[in-house]
Amino acid sequence: MVKTIWALMDNRRGSVSQAKGILNALNPAEFNVVEKNIEYTRFSGLPNWLRGRTLVGITAASKNQLTQPFPDIVLSISRRTAPIARYIKKKSPATKLVQLMHAGSAGIKEFDLIVVPEHDKNKKHTPNMHYIIGCTHQVTPQYLQTARQKWQEAFANLPRPLTAVIVGGAIKKHPFSAENAAALADAVKRLKSQIGGSVLLTTSRRTGEEAQKIIVEALKDIPQYNYLWGDTRENPYSGFLALADNIVVTGDSVSMCCEATGSGKPIYVFKGQNWLTKKHERFVQSLLDNKCAALIENADANFRPQKSLNAAAEVAKLIEKMSEEQ
Repeated sequence: MVKTIWALMDNRRGSVSQAKGILNALNPAEFNVVEKNIEYTRFSGLPNWLRGRTLVGITAASKNQLTQPFPDIVLSISRRTAPIARYIKKKSPATKLVQLMHAGSAGIKEFDLIVVPEHDKNKKHTPNMHYIIGCTHQVTPQYLQTARQKWQEAFANLPRPLTAVIVGGAIKKHPFSAENAAALADAVKRLKSQIGGSVLLTTSRRTGEEAQKIIVEALKDIPQYNYLWGDTRENPYSGFLALADNIVVTGDSVSMCCEATGSGKPIYVFKGQNWLTKKHERFVQSLLDNKCAALIENADANFRPQKSLNAAAEVAKLIEKMSEEQ
């Protein structure tokens, strides 16, 4: 029997991408996926213990989507969608709840499965938690093949090997300093001096203007295709993952690092100095311990990963097993 799963999609792009990775990994013959687009009001910022099992904090249009018949499973993708999932459970006790990422202690026992990154293990553990390395993502062989076909001509004239350099930046109270930007660029130059070839460079809003200028200036003599923050062309990010021979990625972004490992390419992570939070430090260490990546600071050009991360498929299997038990 086909099961219906509601995915509570909100305006958190990272969370939506992670959720889509799981949904894409589900067997379409077994699941009818319905995405519910949730829009918030100013009351969504209230703590979850206060929002409780209600629809407080979402718009009337969003509420109108959440009516009978209720689904077999709800996928809650962020802290703010957790009260909505609990509301559905109150209305439909038979509905199973899956929470992507830890949503706090309010109503935690009501969820049948909570998917938590290993680097968040310091949070209170409950039996319904399942730990994964990093986060779920959408980078699969099919994703890479589609991107390869779309972007291969754009990079065809660049000397190989191609090194994708994917740059994040500031994390809350941890700015991406000029010193770290220079250190990242120097590390990339050292790697390219060993292997030659070109660079596929992309930066983000969090990189900052000064850091971006430093990196661009330092790498200007290396053949490259770049897509910098503010560029209005189509984003070639998927093509970078698909066509690069190796990838350098900054350790501030769990999603970017996990997506990079999904490519199956050699991954080099940049840690920098006095920048990453303790949580990010734990995450990067887990990549190193599992031989998914190496540090760019002392890059070995011969490094080959022993594992790629596909937590989306792992979580999809847990959901499929849960549905069989209903």
